[in-house]
Amino acid sequence: MSYVSDNPLVAPEAVVVGAGPAGLMAAEALGAAGLSVLLAEAMPSPARKLLMAGKSGLNLTKSEPRPRFDAAYRPRPPALAAALDGFGPEAAMSWAEGLGQPLFIGSTGRVFPRAMKASPLLRAWLGRLDGLGVRLARRWRWTGWEAGGGVGFDTPEGARSLTPRVTVLAMGGASWRRLGSDGAWADRFEAEELAPFAPANVGLAVEWSPLMERHFGTPVKGCALSAGDTSGRGEFVISRRGLEGGGIYAVSRAVREGAELTLDLLPDLSLDEIRVRLARPRGKTSVSNHLRKVLNLDAGPRALLQEFARPLPHDLAPLLKALPVRHAGPRPLDEAISTAGGVRFEALDEGLMLRRRPGSFVAGEMLDWEAPTGGYLITACLATGRHAGRSAAAWARAR
Repeated sequence: MSYVSDNPLVAPEAVVVGAGPAGLMAAEALGAAGLSVLLAEAMPSPARKLLMAGKSGLNLTKSEPRPRFDAAYRPRPPALAAALDGFGPEAAMSWAEGLGQPLFIGSTGRVFPRAMKASPLLRAWLGRLDGLGVRLARRWRWTGWEAGGGVGFDTPEGARSLTPRVTVLAMGGASWRRLGSDGAWADRFEAEELAPFAPANVGLAVEWSPLMERHFGTPVKGCALSAGDTSGRGEFVISRRGLEGGGIYAVSRAVREGAELTLDLLPDLSLDEIRVRLARPRGKTSVSNHLRKVLNLDAGPRALLQEFARPLPHDLAPLLKALPVRHAGPRPLDEAISTAGGVRFEALDEGLMLRRRPGSFVAGEMLDWEAPTGGYLITACLATGRHAGRSAAAWARAR
């Protein structure tokens, strides 16, 4: 798709700002409703964050019992619930297959395209939008609302102003600045419409002792993590900057809100079973080797035990079941996979339209919600984009 400066869509009926998953889905809904659509993207190419996510396998959604899926979203106000009810995991899978992308479900319920990458799906999606008459304007950066209901842009040809019947804003959150999600749009909103940005699905900063350097890059598997009312098993990595990976991301909200993080390094063994094994004669074997031999404890967990619990007490069993993690808080916002905060749902009606600006809708990570990785993020971006696009189309038709 390409935008041509003399294209008749210089005065489109609908403008979508942001060509990530939420914006592309909003454009699809508006185009399918018969509206002429201009899709304005600040970056040179669309869906950069989606393409980046696809490098390690594009996790589209999560196949699991619906109550468990719904519980992953916090908060889950009526507008978000309505969006996910209209486009949940099954709908996301059908939609991707409709774009010619065969899927498979992994052992944990995560759903991926068989191609694993995002680029084949994106190409097919852009082709569908082209068929609907959607036009893409690259390097168009939204500058805000203008008098008379217009929307302004900085473009390669200079400042431009459009007066569409409806506008859908889908400019992402405030992480991964280099991919276009910089949160700069927040300056155009009233303070009461916004919840402060905070890192979500983010690693923890740890000031390691020099002894940990040889463990950087070591994966830690099979542990159970607990923080506040959030707990579960997950893999993570010891990195130079701290602790990173899905297991840490799953508890990052609770940790961000002040809960202590503890690790159960041996979740399949009880406290008594661990004590029985540790009581076996050690002889001249080091503590670390004894833990390896009698408990089959890997190098990563053993290193964390030494780092966070020295000097080690005589009774190690309680620490092996609940090792307190000493950290310096979440990594910086721009390193987060996603962001909490953004446009409050109280500032929107159930169709995701801004109460203060009739005809302007908001979707995707601009909204104040969060969820763990594992397919929940992309599904909600697609769902809210579709919901905002359909609501915008209905609002435009009614007028």
